[in-house]
Amino acid sequence: MLGEMISHYKVLAKLGGGMGVVYKAEDTKLKRTVALKFLPTQLTRDEEAKDRFIHEAQAASALDHPNICNIHEIGETEDGQMFIAMACYEGETLKSRIAKGQSRPERSRGMRIEEAVDGAIQVGQGLQKAHEKGIVHRDIKPANIIVTNDGVAKILDFGLAKLAGQAKLTKTGSTVGTAAYMSPEQARGLDVDHRTDIWSLGVVLFEMLTGKLPFRGEHEAAMLYSIVHEEPAQVLEHRLDIPVRLALAVSRALQKEPKERYQSARDLMNDLKSVSSLAVQLHKQEKSIVVLPFDDLSPDRDQEYFSDGLTEEVISDLSAVRALRVISRSSAMTFKGAKKKIPEIAREVNVQYVLEGSVRKAGNSLRLIAQLIDAQNDAHLWAEKYSGTLEDIFDIQEKVSRAIVGALKLKLAPAEEHKMAKRPIEDVRAYERYLKAHAEVLKMSGEAVNRAIQYLQNALDIIGDNPLLYSGMAWAYWGLVNIGLKQEDYILRAEECARKALTLDPEFAQAHAMLGWISAWSDTRQGIYHFKKALSVSADDTLALQGLATVYVQNVGRPARHS
Repeated sequence: MLGEMISHYKVLAKLGGGMGVVYKAEDTKLKRTVALKFLPTQLTRDEEAKDRFIHEAQAASALDHPNICNIHEIGETEDGQMFIAMACYEGETLKSRIAKGQSRPERSRGMRIEEAVDGAIQVGQGLQKAHEKGIVHRDIKPANIIVTNDGVAKILDFGLAKLAGQAKLTKTGSTVGTAAYMSPEQARGLDVDHRTDIWSLGVVLFEMLTGKLPFRGEHEAAMLYSIVHEEPAQVLEHRLDIPVRLALAVSRALQKEPKERYQSARDLMNDLKSVSSLAVQLHKQEKSIVVLPFDDLSPDRDQEYFSDGLTEEVISDLSAVRALRVISRSSAMTFKGAKKKIPEIAREVNVQYVLEGSVRKAGNSLRLIAQLIDAQNDAHLWAEKYSGTLEDIFDIQEKVSRAIVGALKLKLAPAEEHKMAKRPIEDVRAYERYLKAHAEVLKMSGEAVNRAIQYLQNALDIIGDNPLLYSGMAWAYWGLVNIGLKQEDYILRAEECARKALTLDPEFAQAHAMLGWISAWSDTRQGIYHFKKALSVSADDTLALQGLATVYVQNVGRPARHS
């Protein structure tokens, strides 16, 4: 067909396939490039398919919107093949964009949050226009969305659209669309309305944010079963830097019952716009930083627990500064071992500054090198080398944090000064055991967690009662609960340790965060109370943030559990 004339269109190249084959062509009358979409020849003889194709063109051509592909003409070749002439856009499909991010590390495979939200808003705007005209797309998926070189999202292929009130053009009980993006009612072959598009857009947004699908299945039947009968994954399970408000929006779009979803694309867009405006406001008003995991340069490369612990302590120090937005430890650790350029990392987490460094620990000797980088121009703002012994670790850690505050020209309030100078564990021997225990718990095995408990007990033997050590012990016992070992026994032990921490310091954030997780197991309201209490003391406490987000997402639209 290449080089042939179809009416007044000269076929230039094949663009793709799907429900219909698409070619790039030149409109010789108006001197413009168009896309021609044809039904396969064998379907042209099917009058039902031909009617469907005609209604596709009629429905789509009635829609005049920047986020919907423009339809120019419907035609028929001499041998009876039907085609639509539509706008041809320079750009790439959303499917292609998502695929580019899937080679990244596990926790950073999605698109930038701002980019994903903006794309979903644009698609939502196009859908709102279609729904107002009584048109349901029923096949929203990344392959049917093209993003132009100017960043404009265009919805393609209203081939499955149905005008409200018209006779059905698909066989009764048949399922249409692509399985992974079907709504539960669509997967069951039931009648659908505009809310099926809202579901599909929720799936697309989930995939943009995480690089994954909320439902999995090795084949179409398994996928459809999962959509109809299983709960979707949560975006926060795959990516921790997503705002809670955005996670809730995705969850609401993916409610199985249509009446529990957003009732219009406009409602979904309004929530997404509030997330977008909040991100812009934060970006404009606050200085922001991500502390990358310090590299372990120790002779035997066996001090990773120490370099990771030092990274976490610097993050904790900087989080005390209200005028500085600090990316959480969980999100920062996703870049561990990632060979990425500083500007790319900064774009992914939307920050201005990046701190990177290395730690060399040999016996009792210690050396730390740190450098602060302005990611916007990839320029070094500050760099320093610190040397000493293990006993100097607290002083070195505080010097690094204060140097960053100075380099960014921030002023510390008295409370911030106090928090930065505060040392929850004064004894270096106990502190090192705490760091080892922290690293063991993260391995999530019974043997590792039991080693962690022993390290923490050794630390308690050295310095006596300490709220951080008891909170760490609660976390360790809770780790045993999570891997399914003696749940009742370990829940009680975890709660006992957390409450011991609070008797020593009633405002200790980590202890309240642990009680939040333990309480939420049986009493949602009590769990929320402790999470909020922890965040009132330490606004960036990762355990509390994760816990509160998990409770809200799991209970959206449901009554709170309480004993």
